[in-house]
Amino acid sequence: MLFHVRMDVKLPRDLPLAEADALKATERARAQELQRAGVWRHLWRIAGQYSNISIFDVSSPQELHDVLSTLPLFPFMEIAVAPLCRHPSSIREDDT
Repeated sequence: MLFHVRMDVKLPRDLPLAEADALKATERARAQELQRAGVWRHLWRIAGQYSNISIFDVSSPQELHDVLSTLPLFPFMEIAVAPLCRHPSSIREDDT
């Protein structure tokens, strides 16, 4: 199943810089691991915001929740999820 996921990161203003940098580094590593595994299929930054739009390929909403909750920045995110279905006019064969 494909899911459109918007993640808005809201780090506390009083979070020490070193702690924030460490969180971001572990987040980057986890995101890249999930991309290599084919779970996190697409990742785009929203210009001018600390937000992204992503496409996840998982077997169920529960698996998506389980994956998202492993992200180091998860406690600082507002997340919106929408399930996706293949559009009948799509010319792409890999969007199922």
